[in-house]
Formats: sequence, structure tokens, C-alpha cells
Amino acid sequence: MQNVKVKAGDIFPQIQVATEDGRLISLVDVESQVAKARRTLVIVYRGQHCPICLNYLNELELFTSRFEALDIDVVAVSADNKSQLQQFKVKGLNTSFPILLELQVEDMKRLGLYISEPTSDSETDHLFAEPGLFLVNSSGEMSIVEIANAPFIRPNIEQFVSGMKYVIENNYPIRGTHGY
Repeated sequence: MQNVKVKAGDIFPQIQVATEDGRLISLVDVESQVAKARRTLVIVYRGQHCPICLNYLNELELFTSRFEALDIDVVAVSADNKSQLQQFKVKGLNTSFPILLELQVEDMKRLGLYISEPTSDSETDHLFAEPGLFLVNSSGEMSIVEIANAPFIRPNIEQFVSGMKYVIENNYPIRGTHGY
């Protein structure tokens, strides 16, 4: 399969993931978003083996009230399974937003994410996505896309929240849509 480059302004694809209690749900429920006029911030993280992910998700938790004030729902997802999520919580993961599971390799590709193999059995037991961030607007369009190939590159959350406030208050258009 060729590498896919998702485009800002495209509709976020239908992707099924698991909840901690084992239910399959849509990663982004576009119909619900349209009905509620809300946005969804999807954070793709590497998995429980990544201490940077742990710190980033816990830092993101500190901003949940500000996201809520902007009508932005936050979800995080990885290829990890329920057992690995439990290990992550033991390591200190403490979030109120949903942490979703079992993102499939095919869906990682559909999102244009970089995919890595574990460097050892002690790291993890499956392929995993490198970090990604997708802000999906109330029409289901990806209005912001950030994809990294390493764990060290992540948007500054304070700057991101301030930017979202500006985008919403000024009806700022989706950027990066010029064809090539």
C-alpha cells in the first residue's frame, strides 16, 4: 500500500476502536458532532511503553476544562490492548478523557500515521503508531492535522489551546488545503 497523506479539510474516516470495557465504537462520532456542534481532538499516542506519551497525556488532562469551554471533546487512542492500558495506569496515567484501544494498522495507514516496529520484546508486542493529532470540526472535517515520526515532536498544549480559541472566535479557515 502506498503512503497516504491525509489532507486538512478531508472528512475524518470511519474508524472502529475498542473501549476499556471491550465495546467497539467509532473513534469520532461525526453524526453526534454535527448534532451537538462540537469538535473532537484525537490524540494518537505510541502506547504504554512510551514515557513521553504518559507525560503528554497527563499534561493534556490539565487543559480539559479549557477544551470543554471551547466545545472540544478529547480522546486518545493507541494500538495497545486493555492489559497494556492497565499497565499504563499503574505507571501513572490519570486522565478523565477516554483512552481508546486497538487502533488497527490499516487505520493507522488511512490516517497517514508513521508506524514503527518495537525495538525489543520489552518495548511492546505489536506495531504501533507514532504520535498524531487531529482536530475534527463539527462538520467532520479534519481542520488541524499534526503527524510525527518520533515521540519527541508534539504540539505545545498551551499554544494549541490558545490557537483553538483564536480559530473559533475568528472563524479562521482550514489551512494547508492548496492542492499539489
